[in-house]
Amino acid sequence: MQLKNEKTNLLLINPEEMNQVDKIAMQYLPVLTLMENAGLAVARAIMQFYKPCKILVLCGPGNNGGDGYVVAHILANEGWPVKVASLKPPEKGTDAYKAFVQWNGDKTDFNIQSVRDADLVVDAVFGAGLSRDIDDHISSVLKAADHLVAIDMPSGVDGKTGIIRGYAPHAELTVTFCRAKAGHYLLPGREYIGKLVIANIGIPENILSELSINTWLNEPGLWELPIADVEDYKYHRGIVNVVGGGTVTGAARLSALAASSCGAGLVHIFAFGSRDLYLLTSPCFMVDEGDFTDTLQDKRRKVWVCGPGLTEDEVKISLTNLIKTNKTIVADASALTKENFDLLKQCAVITPHIGEFKRIFGDFKDCRIEAVKKAASILNTVVILKGPDTLIASPDGRVAVNCHANARLATAGSGDVLTGVIATLLACGMEVWEASCAAVWIHGEAAFLHNNSWPDAMDLIHNLGKARDNGRYHVEK
Repeated sequence: MQLKNEKTNLLLINPEEMNQVDKIAMQYLPVLTLMENAGLAVARAIMQFYKPCKILVLCGPGNNGGDGYVVAHILANEGWPVKVASLKPPEKGTDAYKAFVQWNGDKTDFNIQSVRDADLVVDAVFGAGLSRDIDDHISSVLKAADHLVAIDMPSGVDGKTGIIRGYAPHAELTVTFCRAKAGHYLLPGREYIGKLVIANIGIPENILSELSINTWLNEPGLWELPIADVEDYKYHRGIVNVVGGGTVTGAARLSALAASSCGAGLVHIFAFGSRDLYLLTSPCFMVDEGDFTDTLQDKRRKVWVCGPGLTEDEVKISLTNLIKTNKTIVADASALTKENFDLLKQCAVITPHIGEFKRIFGDFKDCRIEAVKKAASILNTVVILKGPDTLIASPDGRVAVNCHANARLATAGSGDVLTGVIATLLACGMEVWEASCAAVWIHGEAAFLHNNSWPDAMDLIHNLGKARDNGRYHVEK
């Protein structure tokens, strides 16, 4: 699915999709030309970020190695001292072999000593498509590098999942082509990339629209936030409703405060108890009590947060009645249990952390993107898998990878704040997946805006208005 604005610069391509792109690109440009363009892009990046030094290019037998031979040739022509160490020569007749035979410079053994003799190592052993553990010999050679530049992906990082296949070196610079891969942004692989350069090597842009690529980097441009209008009024900005527990009140209050700070026109809390405490939280809140079903008759009150701070019984009562009256539900915390599986199918958004996700859907294998996509499809619900690389999946297959976050979000109540932001954006009319993506980014931005290294949830709330503005007026670097 393409975005409404048709921007494709935020696309993340998995290795299988990149193979399809390469095959289609062959109709426009020979593979050897693409390989030469890739090698030139890497060489230019090296010359931009490093001064001339002794270079060792470690080349594998595939096209990644072919790129490496081109890099060696270009740097040598620029006067850099270059040696090449081949793990295994490419197969005869391949484009990588054509690049291999063009290298007439110094060759050395693929071993630890060759690496130690170099100032800078270029890792062209494997690319993003690696799906098996690398062996001990290759690992030991890569470990010996003090400074390393990776072509496409540091060898050992799975380009689809970001997991480490046995071992991977920490690159200072990674140069990839056409578009980034999910593994560049998913943990733990993200920590091995160093500076990421995405190079244009001549692949026509229209190819991307021919494929059903639906994984994205979560940044402004993937979504557009509503802007304030002179004729706005509180109901137009949206009503956010929060179900408040009778005994544990803090979580619901945080969600409500987050909604208010992020721009909701009106915030209601339905209190199962402790009404006075909710009233004291903010003079801006409307606090209801009594018969929950009567409260739900107001058709203007469409968007509800359910779960934070609720008991099991309170969740059952509220979720069941919210579903009966066709409300738009953001479910979190106590609502996220296996027992509520069928009820969660009627929610617009659920926001589990990894432990809650596994309790609901069971354990999964390597690929979290595939797991969260499957979960969203099964529930027919947007699923936000929270973490340092939060994933936002839509039932239609769209997934966004969010890296716009830091450790300041690791504080009690942070998830409750996120639910309030999601509900606010839903209440003002955003599409569910886009609202979820935008809310996750704004939540992360609130953490970046805080000067103190150790904020609490209230500090995040105070930053939400500015964070939302930044999401609207963000200028891409």
